[in-house]
Amino acid sequence: MTDPRWLTPQELHAWIRLVSVVELLPGALDAPLQRDAELTHFEYFTLARLSEASDRSLRMTALSAATNSSLARLSHVITRLEKRGFVERTPCAEDRRATNAFLTTSGWRKVVDTAPGHVATVRDSVIDVLDAADIADLDRIMGRILSRLDPSGRLRDWSEE
Repeated sequence: MTDPRWLTPQELHAWIRLVSVVELLPGALDAPLQRDAELTHFEYFTLARLSEASDRSLRMTALSAATNSSLARLSHVITRLEKRGFVERTPCAEDRRATNAFLTTSGWRKVVDTAPGHVATVRDSVIDVLDAADIADLDRIMGRILSRLDPSGRLRDWSEE
């Protein structure tokens, strides 16, 4: 067995910083949403993706891809959001075997009311500590990593709209 290609000190330093951000960012995004809107970050992200869709409706499979979640996880979240009146499930007109998730008027209002605080958190936690060149670098770097982690382009299709 050959030795692995160990990380150089610079690579290790960058890797530890990336892992640290990956570990800390979800809590930094989730806590204000739960406190201010009684939503988890994933619930908000789901509502936001629906709010961006034409007719505020997506097939569950498309919403699963747009939120990078399994159908099982998404189904549980949609059930919670349905109970709160933010989402409704409707039969898909094009394919009777499929189900659509539809953002209700109440769900739309929740997104509109929640978005300013969430954007402020995103700006405070990530965007405002970067300059324009950093943002371009972040976009380029995340695009390259995403290409490796998502070779089918499932998430890229959504992120490049």
